[in-house]
Amino acid sequence: MTSEILGSTLKGTKLIVETSEGTETYDSQFLVAALLIHIARGSGKIEPEESSQIIDLIEDHFRLKGAASLELITRAMSEMADKPTLVDLLMDLAPTLSDGDKEDIAYMALKVVAADGRRNISEMEQFNKTVESMGIAPEIVHRAFDRYFAQTMSGD
Repeated sequence: MTSEILGSTLKGTKLIVETSEGTETYDSQFLVAALLIHIARGSGKIEPEESSQIIDLIEDHFRLKGAASLELITRAMSEMADKPTLVDLLMDLAPTLSDGDKEDIAYMALKVVAADGRRNISEMEQFNKTVESMGIAPEIVHRAFDRYFAQTMSGD
């Protein structure tokens, strides 16, 4: 069952979305989880390695326990299935993020794309569309690539 989004407003660092079922509030943690899921789905489905990577990244980035990370990811998947246009509205939160946060998101997204060990052009296209929609400057994306390659080349 999908919920029609009736309206949305940005209040500080929170996105308030109104549907016929009520009001939901989304924050930067939800944004990160939703975007990583959105990028992983670029190939049509989320591979087990990608799911595991998303959980690990959310735990590390937000210092969440495993259960809290899984709960956030599960909520993001459910909300995005219920509200297909939600990911577009979440882009309204992008201007509330610092350049460092944007770089972290791009870096985590690159790790998700690479998690299953396959080069999937549709996931990279999804990555490119997402960072562009978020208004992440090319130099920030470049720094994220530098971080990713520095980590993978060092064997971490």
